[in-house]
Amino acid sequence: MKDVLLLTGAGQIGMAIARRVGAGMKIVVGDRKIENARRTAKIMMDAGFDVASMEMDISSRDAVRKFIAEGQRHGEIAMLVNAAGVSPSQASTEDILRVDLYGTAVLLEEVGKVVKKGGAGVTISSQSGHRMEALGAEKDELLACAPCEKLLELDFLRPCNIPDTLRAYQLAKRCNVRRVMAEAVKWGERGARINSISPGIIVTPLALDEFNGPRGDFYKNMFARCPAGRPGTADEVANVAELLLGPQGAFITGADFLIDGGATASFFYGPLRPESK
Repeated sequence: MKDVLLLTGAGQIGMAIARRVGAGMKIVVGDRKIENARRTAKIMMDAGFDVASMEMDISSRDAVRKFIAEGQRHGEIAMLVNAAGVSPSQASTEDILRVDLYGTAVLLEEVGKVVKKGGAGVTISSQSGHRMEALGAEKDELLACAPCEKLLELDFLRPCNIPDTLRAYQLAKRCNVRRVMAEAVKWGERGARINSISPGIIVTPLALDEFNGPRGDFYKNMFARCPAGRPGTADEVANVAELLLGPQGAFITGADFLIDGGATASFFYGPLRPESK
């Protein structure tokens, strides 16, 4: 039996993190498209990692539980890397709320019930959640603490009250960060830690979809005018995740790390301010 790393979402960011921290572990990759999970598993197995793959949709609690059970067949759950999600250019408001918001909340809750002492997790949020105005203490607490099955019944999360998919995505990512804070308390009772990472523009197939979508010019302008002057890479996100998942991050839990080349700073205080020419 081995320590187990659960990887949800078979994209570039999740794989980069798993490659960084998963040596010697059993890695179980879950994706709602089994071909994606198998492709990532093969790439990693060809590089010497011990990987299994399965179909898994994080918007289904039953599917999440089956995924965890598959991991437990191989050993104790020691790490979670949640990189599953959909983007505003790919999905409807309903799908974004179901996958990115509800699904993440369920996954953190269910893994938190079984993660081993000394275990750790990261969930990938987004800079987008940092661009939204403050929602207020009452809404923040609901995002953090409302029962998962009640989340999508909250009035401000009803699709009829959300103007577009970008706003849905921002709400989902704000919820991710608040949920991590609340779950860190519960994970801590088991001697485990959970944090989130909010990447900016990272070059992945998902980002390329965004570049070619209706908001493509917005994103290209964002990385051109941010302090770093470029988009980031999946390996740069993995640099942060390695700290958070390893012993050097033992005092870090319930936190969110913004890694966006300074784009959010520029959005509030620089040339990316909405009123700037």
